[in-house]
Amino acid sequence: MTNLNPEKLHVVYKDLVDDSKDLIPRKYTLTHSDSTGDLFLTIGAEYDYEQISKLYTRFMRDEVLAEWRKKDKHYEIHLYLHVSGRFCFGWAGLRDRIFRHHLPLVLQAIKYGDKILFDYMPELEDSYILIHFKSHRKKYNLIENFGIIKEISLFS
Repeated sequence: MTNLNPEKLHVVYKDLVDDSKDLIPRKYTLTHSDSTGDLFLTIGAEYDYEQISKLYTRFMRDEVLAEWRKKDKHYEIHLYLHVSGRFCFGWAGLRDRIFRHHLPLVLQAIKYGDKILFDYMPELEDSYILIHFKSHRKKYNLIENFGIIKEISLFS
């Protein structure tokens, strides 16, 4: 796993969400450039569909969508990954392994990119991470509990 390089993370706030508000629900759209290694994180009230509608992104389907949800008195972060189905690059087993390998980097990007929210709401450290692996193959179409944010070694 590669650690996050903050210089390669580009963060944009949209939909009346900015870095000074504690708006939950809050949604994240994360994409990357294979050629430069840059990560692009949009934080907003809705997903950044414009960011994921470009032809290359629609073909690769390696974006990560995430959102905060409140459950009872605590929060959960849900991540959505497109493992297989429709037309996308790579077979399900390979894509599943790639996504799993990069999950800590994805969480680093979200946590670092929205640092002000985590500083303002330290209780988010106790949030469960739920990963929704989306696939047309039953074996890979899963929802998994990835643990609690503070228990995951995000920076090794």
